[in-house]
Amino acid sequence: MRQGPQDVLGNHGTNTIFTVWNFKEGAPIKEVFQRICALVINLNHSAYVRFPDDNASCIMGIGYSAWHWLDLPKPLPKELEEFEPIVGSRYTAVSTKGDLHFHLKGSNSSICYDMAADIAKVLSPVADCVEEVHGFRYWDGRSILGFVDGTENPESNLREYFGLIGDEDEVYKGGSYLFVQKYIHDLAAFKALPVEEQEKVFGRYKDSDVEMTDDIKPQNSHSALANVGDDFKIIRDNLPFGNMSTNEMGTYFIAYASTFNTVKLMLNNMFIGNPPGNYDRLLDFSTAKTGSLFFVPTMDMLDDFSSGDEETTSTENHPEAVDTVLPKNDGSLGIGSLK
Repeated sequence: MRQGPQDVLGNHGTNTIFTVWNFKEGAPIKEVFQRICALVINLNHSAYVRFPDDNASCIMGIGYSAWHWLDLPKPLPKELEEFEPIVGSRYTAVSTKGDLHFHLKGSNSSICYDMAADIAKVLSPVADCVEEVHGFRYWDGRSILGFVDGTENPESNLREYFGLIGDEDEVYKGGSYLFVQKYIHDLAAFKALPVEEQEKVFGRYKDSDVEMTDDIKPQNSHSALANVGDDFKIIRDNLPFGNMSTNEMGTYFIAYASTFNTVKLMLNNMFIGNPPGNYDRLLDFSTAKTGSLFFVPTMDMLDDFSSGDEETTSTENHPEAVDTVLPKNDGSLGIGSLK
C-alpha cells in the first residue's frame, strides 16, 4: 500500500476528470465514505501496478461541511474553512458547495474514465455529482486562451515545500489544501484583441512564454497580480476544457498548497485588486463559475478513515480540541447517529 501524501506533487497528466460531489440530505454517508477512502487507495495502488508508465492517480479532497458531517478528527486542519466569496468592485470569486472533490489524472483517458465510474458506483446512492469537467493538455501546455499555463509552478524539492503542510500543523502534516474554480472564457472577445493586447492581459509574450519586464508589464496584467512573490507559491494543476455544443470553453483552476492563505492572497489581488480597483484584466474575459476549498488527507489518513480508526487519532493528543457546531443539515446526519 502506498503511504505518504496523495499525488499532489506529481505533474498533471494529459487527461483529467474533475468531479465535485455533494452528499444527499439524510443519506447514510459514514459507511459509504469509508468505502470511498478504501477505493481511492485501491485505485492508486492498482494504477501504479498495472500502468506504471501512465502516471495515473486519483486524488480526493474533503470539504469543511463534509468533514463535520462525517465526524472526522478535531481539531480540523488549521486552514480548512468554508470558502467565503471575494467581492471586488466589478467581479466576484464565487463560493459553491463541495463535499468531496476527485482529481483523476493520467496519460490515458481510459484509466480516468474507469476510476470515475468506480467512484460513481459507490457514491451515487448517497451523493450527487454536481460538477464534472474533462480536461486535456492543449498543445504545449497552453490554456484555451492560447497562453502557456503554470510556468511559475515550483519545481523539484520546492514542490513539497509549497504543496504540503509541514510542521506548522503536525497532525495533518503531509496533507494539502486544494482550491478549485471553474472559469468560463469569452473566447470571441479575447481573440478579437490584437496579439499585443492579449499579451498585455497576461503580462507575458504569447509565442515565447517569456514574462514581460516590470517596466513594460501592465500593473493590471494577470502575472502582475497573481504572482504574490517567490515566498508564496502554489502548485497549479490547471487544464483547459471545451464543449462546442454548449459553447463553454474554459479553464479548471486547481491549486494544491501548504497554506490556503497564499491562495486567498492571490484571489484578493485578482478580484479586489492591488491597490483596490486595479483588478486582474484577465477577469474581463474569464468568469469564475465555482469556488470550493478542500483538504487532501495523506494516504495514511485515508487508511485510518477507511477503517473508522480516525477517532483514535483525533482528540486524544489534542486536549485543546473542542466540539464544533455542525453546519445545518438534518438530524440523520448528526454526529451521534453516525458513530
